[in-house]
Amino acid sequence: MQNLSDTVTSEQLAADFKVVVADAEALLKATANQGDAKLAEVRAKVEESLKVVKARAAETQAALLARTKEAAKATDAYVHENPWKAIGAAAGVGLVIGLLIGRR
Repeated sequence: MQNLSDTVTSEQLAADFKVVVADAEALLKATANQGDAKLAEVRAKVEESLKVVKARAAETQAALLARTKEAAKATDAYVHENPWKAIGAAAGVGLVIGLLIGRR
């Protein structure tokens, strides 16, 4: 159950991160007409930071996707090699979930 809560937290964190990036981009667009040299310098730094963050996020997403695909292939191979063990494990999990739901 800990992995499920980690996944939800990671998904929420990713969604919140996307909102922050979008807000930063909107702020940059809103201040684009400001003529102050200091503001232009800060804007350039923020734009560069956003590019770096987006690139790292894309790399992390690609790595996570690759690991997920590897895990799915390993699970598929295990189930094909040990079908009865997989059926037994699935039945056990189903039984436990059924008992937990039945208690309510």
